[in-house]
Amino acid sequence: MEEPFAQADADWLELIDQARHWLSGPIGGMMLAEEQQLLIDELERYFGGYLVHYGPHAELPASVGNIQRGVRLGPPLPGVEIACDEAAWPLGEHAADVVLLQHGLDFCLSPHRLLREAARSVRPGGHLLVVGVNPWSAWGIRHYFARDALRRARCISPNRVCDWLNLLGFALEKRRFGCYRPPLASAKWQGRLARMETWGPVLQGSGAGFYLLVARKLVVGLRPLRQPRREPRGQLVPLPVAKVSRRDSES
Repeated sequence: MEEPFAQADADWLELIDQARHWLSGPIGGMMLAEEQQLLIDELERYFGGYLVHYGPHAELPASVGNIQRGVRLGPPLPGVEIACDEAAWPLGEHAADVVLLQHGLDFCLSPHRLLREAARSVRPGGHLLVVGVNPWSAWGIRHYFARDALRRARCISPNRVCDWLNLLGFALEKRRFGCYRPPLASAKWQGRLARMETWGPVLQGSGAGFYLLVARKLVVGLRPLRQPRREPRGQLVPLPVAKVSRRDSES
């Protein structure tokens, strides 16, 4: 691991480095390969200037669709273009058309702060994509017994992430799932069980190793103009009129 800058949290850097090592191994690599296929298909829908990617895996998907520029953001490690703390992104508000958190919430010190920072960076009408390990799967079960970086993953449920996104002003558009094979290190068994990936539409996400949440940032409507305050006016009081008798009028 390269020498980090002085302000970086040592525990955070160690966590990300371990997660990178796991994702480059046989088990994490299998999940990552399935994610890349799903992300390429999903990103074809989007247009815009910038996609911001955050997560321990520092490589962008092979294709970002019609988005002009993809930027890798994260800790000061190889492959990262903009180094920053997980809760202090050097981006202006509403700077990105799409933000992709690929296992960022799984491997972080504070998922709430990270998600808020990602949400702040999305423009109104833009999209936030969240990829995470599904706790209701063989991968989630392995998380409790693993001796590698998966043991340190948070494995936050998709329902909980959806609740957080709703509070941050996002509307969930889609849930997608992938990687139905169990977390086996043997390449031979991975090949034998590859047919399980075709069962995804039938299983409807049950048992999938990871989930992909697609949420759109709501556009805040224009506030109605406040009516100018009217100064109170005095009431019109009828003036007394002298009563004229018939005798006075005939004289």
